[in-house]
Amino acid sequence: MRAATVAAALVCLIVTLCGCGSSSGGTTNGTGTQRVRIGGTGGTRTSTSPESIHINTTPKFASPPAGAPLHSGLVQVAYRNISIAPDAIRVKTGTTVKWTNYDPIAHNVTSVGGPQTLRSGNFGQGASFEAKLTHAGVVHYVSTTQPTTMNGTIEVVG
Repeated sequence: MRAATVAAALVCLIVTLCGCGSSSGGTTNGTGTQRVRIGGTGGTRTSTSPESIHINTTPKFASPPAGAPLHSGLVQVAYRNISIAPDAIRVKTGTTVKWTNYDPIAHNVTSVGGPQTLRSGNFGQGASFEAKLTHAGVVHYVSTTQPTTMNGTIEVVG
């Protein structure tokens, strides 16, 4: 008799666990978003499954505004608060650009297009990297540690 009671209890447990979550009372709209009924009030909330979330990791490069000043000599760029300031500059050929990291995490300067290759390697807080820009054209660059928020443009004018 005791074995039958244990077996019945296990069956009830299995049925309860298998049924748990199998009927949410919600509807799916085909995009991964599900409307779920909350309590008996008829209210709904929207939840998004991870499969429907798409994160765009392509950097959006700014352009120097029309009429932006043309810099020469030494131009300072700051890596601060996981961003670049200024993120779009115009410089004359022969200008040296110096990036300084003020963040507590390492960053780098890595070009992703343009007439000149920039590859600094990672540098930590308080460190800097310099490059002399000798070829006219547009150089897009990122810090590969945070490319979507840390990207910049240098327009080098001959």
